[in-house]
Amino acid sequence: MEFKDTLKMIRKERGMTQKDVYELLKISANGYASWEQGRTEPDIKSIRKLCKIFDVSADYLLGLEDETGTKI
Repeated sequence: MEFKDTLKMIRKERGMTQKDVYELLKISANGYASWEQGRTEPDIKSIRKLCKIFDVSADYLLGLEDETGTKI
């Protein structure tokens, strides 16, 4: 699964809108939407914030492990 798909899936699982997330990140709506559309990817600082917001590991967010922590 690509980063954009994982990001969108986790956001929806948490019952959050794009607006909820970009406001927490303090970034523009277009900036966040471009991540979910796969046009751009976040920097490391934003990845850290996403992990905190969604309470997931960076490895899970980046598609390196599944929900159980097993490496893919």
